[in-house]
Amino acid sequence: MTPASSLAIFVTGLGAGASLIIAIGAQNAYVLRQGLRREHVLPIVLICIASDAVLIAAGVAGIGAIIRSAPVALEIIRWAGFAFLLLYAVFAARRALRPERLDPDGAAAPSATLLAAVGTCLALTWLNPHVYLDTVLLLGSLSASHGDPGRWVFGAGAVTASILWFGMLGFGARYLAPVFARPLAWRILDGAIAVLMVVLAVLLVA
Repeated sequence: MTPASSLAIFVTGLGAGASLIIAIGAQNAYVLRQGLRREHVLPIVLICIASDAVLIAAGVAGIGAIIRSAPVALEIIRWAGFAFLLLYAVFAARRALRPERLDPDGAAAPSATLLAAVGTCLALTWLNPHVYLDTVLLLGSLSASHGDPGRWVFGAGAVTASILWFGMLGFGARYLAPVFARPLAWRILDGAIAVLMVVLAVLLVA
């Protein structure tokens, strides 16, 4: 694998990870809210990043093991991922046509202690069924198409997206909140996500 190809795979993983992480949801709203209140921001951000890293690594390793033991699984995963990506693009396009407002004040109940904040963050992260579809299944299947060691480079790109996003969302909340409170900002963002997901879907089966 050449440095240029490694960089291309890394950037692909970065884009795929960012597309799945950057969306209106309970977890992002909670991180934003904690950042605005400046309450336990560091542990909350670290939990989100560590959780994503574990889930991404599990997806990359698990899908790779399935492919080694049953090569036909690659085709099944490839087309399942293609369908999922197109469906995700449709949802993103619908959000772009009907943008929402991100209300951090309504994300979760106020956290009085570090334990309460950590518990809430863990629940929002690990009890969300979409995180397993997005992070483990989807990113895992996308990484598998790059083989070894490309799939781990892809995974590193996805983890980097998580680090950048949650770091900016938590510590830059006071600057980002006015932007993400505007429906137009989410319209542009979701429109870009829809386009990227379609491109990834095509690349997955090409």
